[in-house]
Formats: sequence, C-alpha cells, structure tokens
Amino acid sequence: MNQQTRLQALSAFLKQQRSKISPEAVGLAAGTRRRTPGLRREEVAQLAGVSTTWYTWLEQGRDIRVSASVLDCVASALQLSVDERKYLFALALETGGQTAPKEGQAQHEISPSLKRILQELRNCPTIITDRRYDIVGWNEAAAHVFLDFERIPADQRNMIRMLFTRKELQRLAVNWEHFTSGFLAIFRAYYGQYVEDDWYERFLEEMKTAHPDFERLWRQSDVKSAPEVLIEFRHAKAGKMLFHLTSLQVQGSADLRCSIYTPAPESSTEFKLRQLMEKQ
Repeated sequence: MNQQTRLQALSAFLKQQRSKISPEAVGLAAGTRRRTPGLRREEVAQLAGVSTTWYTWLEQGRDIRVSASVLDCVASALQLSVDERKYLFALALETGGQTAPKEGQAQHEISPSLKRILQELRNCPTIITDRRYDIVGWNEAAAHVFLDFERIPADQRNMIRMLFTRKELQRLAVNWEHFTSGFLAIFRAYYGQYVEDDWYERFLEEMKTAHPDFERLWRQSDVKSAPEVLIEFRHAKAGKMLFHLTSLQVQGSADLRCSIYTPAPESSTEFKLRQLMEKQ
C-alpha cells in the first residue's frame, strides 16, 4: 500500500481500538459528557505518556516521526494483543517484515507431504490457503461440509470473496457475520504483514464496491493471526454440526495456512460427517 493508504489504515485502527476501551477499565472516571464510546484522545495520550498533540497527529494519520519505544507505550495504553501490536507497528513503522512475491509467482503449489496430511485428516474438514486467502488445497471432508471447490475455477477460489458471493457458505454458518469476521481478522493480519503489496488495497476496494456488508465488517474486524473458536454449522443434509477451528501456519516460503475443523467431541458431528461422506 502507498503511504497515504497506510496512514489512513493506521488512523482507522487507532480510532477503533480507542473506542473499545471504557474509562473505568483504565481507572478513569466515566463522566457525563461523553458523546462517543471509549477513551478520548487526550486520555490515551495521558496513559501512553505522550503529548495530546502528538497522539492526535498520529491518530489523524499525519506523517510524523514515530519511535518503537513510544509506539510500544501507545500499544500498552490501548491494551493491544500481540497480533494487534504487530499490526500497529507494521502500519506505523512499515515493518511488516514480509516482501510481496513477484506478480505471476506460483503460490498454488503444496508439497506431497502436505497433501498426505490432508488425506490423513479424513474426519476433519481441512482447507489450505495462501496469504491472500486463495484456497490452494482441501480434503474430501471439506468438500462435503463446505462446497466442492473443484467445481470453482482456480482464480475464483478466494475464501474472503466466496463468503460474500456463495450462498452455500452464507447458509452454512449459524452466525454468518461472526463466521466471516474470523476470516477477516486473519486477513487483516496479513494486510499489515505485507504492507508493500498493493494487491491488498485493490482487493479491498473491489470488495467494498461490490458488497456493502464487507466495508462494515472490515471496519469492525479484529486482528488475529490464529483464532481458535467453536463454530456451529447448519448443514443442508447433515443438520447441526459443531467444529473446533484450529489455524496453523505452514513453515516455508509460500506462507500457507492450514485451517482444521475438528468435530466437537461432545457432539454427534463426526458421526454425521462419516454418514455424509459414505452416502456420497
């Protein structure tokens, strides 16, 4: 992303994080004249030990000098998680640490050993995505629970895009917005990690233009590199299914992510999945 876009993203992130913190949570009086939720700018500045003017300029996205030590104080004042701190530093200091691959560079190849792992996870729907959330691999269980990705052209197998275009996925999750927000949280982590890749900005503009709900959910999304959550599906043929999602990074230059949906042990999900796969 260019400098202006990076600073705008930084501004939006700081405002969002500030709005999440109540005065009482940091030992401040709530007062009666607060027109918006969260802390005021001057309160964040006070907690971070910086001047109100400097923090205001930072939040406004001005091009000012920022040091890592002062930025760490701001991160502490805003009670940022580890992933959120990385995102903040990437945007403020341009330290994403990852170089965008050259256009046309192959991103859709997975190793034979990874393919074997997919096959062995017979009763755990598993999807492998790259840093742009393009689906590059999946197993049979994933095809039965989500949709048959083989029928979708390779250049259209982007999970973020499909969440907003494929009715099968929109009907599958009991709480579609919550389900989608989890993917957006990971996507935002990538967005900060690859600050030099203009592809993300083009993709975001495309999604905002084509899907009104996307901009709202993107604006509200968190930053998480590997959330572990319990997800409830309402499968068209199997009914209620509960999965624990575990997201793992695959070590290597391709920056792949392995998302494993493990059937909840206290449920009948694995039995239903076995029946579903046997029937088809």
